[in-house]
Amino acid sequence: MSDLLTYAYAVVRDTEGLRQATELLRGVAGTQVHLVGADGDEPALVVSRVPAEDFREQALKQHLEDLDWLEAVARAHDGVIAALAERTTVLPFRLATVYLDDRRAREVLETGRTAFAERLALLAGHVEWGVKIYAEPSAVAETPAAPAAPAGELSPGRAYLRRRRQQRNVRDTAYRAAQEAAERVAAAGRRHAVDRVRHRVQQGLLTEAREATEATEAREATEASDRADVGGENVVNDAYLVLLTRCDDFLADVTDAADGVEGVRVEITGPWAPYSFAMPSEASYGTEQGAPP
Repeated sequence: MSDLLTYAYAVVRDTEGLRQATELLRGVAGTQVHLVGADGDEPALVVSRVPAEDFREQALKQHLEDLDWLEAVARAHDGVIAALAERTTVLPFRLATVYLDDRRAREVLETGRTAFAERLALLAGHVEWGVKIYAEPSAVAETPAAPAAPAGELSPGRAYLRRRRQQRNVRDTAYRAAQEAAERVAAAGRRHAVDRVRHRVQQGLLTEAREATEATEAREATEASDRADVGGENVVNDAYLVLLTRCDDFLADVTDAADGVEGVRVEITGPWAPYSFAMPSEASYGTEQGAPP
């Protein structure tokens, strides 16, 4: 049994000088990156050979509980993707996509060659922007609807119920504001984006990073590790596919869309390689089944 597995980062369209540039990159675990199956203008797979002891199924399950490990892998993965995206169109693979060896990776490339080529053509000249909306009840001023008895005149039980009612009113106000902001932002995004993907909302850094390996991509894990706990509840987590020539207008309109909405924070990240749009939802090119235990 080999001590190494083939870690796949992305499918790319081979361009002049890409092979040489790729070989200068270092990926996950500091391993040298190389191309598999490159042939002229045909799609190629970007891979490196990683320690099997860290990426076999059981080891990987344990590592998914380790935020530091996830952060290191996500940053290395995204670093390779970002470097490639500066030179060519990229179809990023999910974090920790591994195959038994380069031969098996080449077979996957050959099987999906037509789909890969079509997707590369579709995404050429586009980037991804992430848009998250947070409800922040703490930013909403408490404004009682009508005069009420001073708290000192209330029994402890009634005072407690009043506080709870006020907190609930503030929370409801923030969520209504978030819904309004979400509608405005979606309308602004549609004016400039060619596609949108709605991801699950995020809850906690470790959960975010783990879900990124299971459902979305390395950019989500990278964002999770970058973000401190700044408060607020994530209520929208969308990705937009935007032509490079429309990015400035997209950013301006999305930023303006939620201006003046109290109790809401809009976070825009990017530009990213098109992680969320790399494959149609029905396609699956994930971690190989039957990899070494």
